[in-house]
Amino acid sequence: MATKTLDTKTGTAGTETASTSTTTSSGETAASKKTTSVDNATVNEDEMKSSPLHKFFVSALKDIYFAENAIIDALEKMQEAATTEELKEAFEDHQLQTKKHVSRLEKVFKLIDEKPEQKECKAIKGIIEEGEEIIKSTEEGSMTRDAALIIAAQKVEHYEIATYGGLAQLAITMGHDKAADLLEKTLQEEEDTDYDLTEIAETYINFDAEQED
Repeated sequence: MATKTLDTKTGTAGTETASTSTTTSSGETAASKKTTSVDNATVNEDEMKSSPLHKFFVSALKDIYFAENAIIDALEKMQEAATTEELKEAFEDHQLQTKKHVSRLEKVFKLIDEKPEQKECKAIKGIIEEGEEIIKSTEEGSMTRDAALIIAAQKVEHYEIATYGGLAQLAITMGHDKAADLLEKTLQEEEDTDYDLTEIAETYINFDAEQED
């Protein structure tokens, strides 16, 4: 329980001066406690790290960290399977970008004082397996395969967009502003990739695939 002490001195004019200090039961002053400010509210960082929301945030980071590493391998297979050079280059570019996303996530872990760890993401495993099935079930060298691969890749992008969008908002809520900036940067890049894949599909791949027997 906090205690308050009052020191009183009377000067020549008969006035009083008072000084106060607040201490905790452990003798620690309130000012020395490690705190962080979130929307004008002062929150103890130790309490925040033990909160259910923080634990969920970290768990979700581990989930997408696993997903990004799995996507790197998946994009290599999709690049090899693609028919057109334009789509091959798009997959190669996104693979390089995904490696940057992995490094960026490691920075996010560091910013919130957590160790980078992977947690198996069943959702992304299912999406990747679907992409592998597309490769097996479509004809090599066909535009139909490219059209199907773009859809498979966009399913990956939409999962990432939903994840990074939610994580960025949670980071803002908890006052992790620098982490939020990194997550939002990745979010924007994922949205750009999704748009680029749509452009590739609509420019000619879907039309050419429709003409195939």
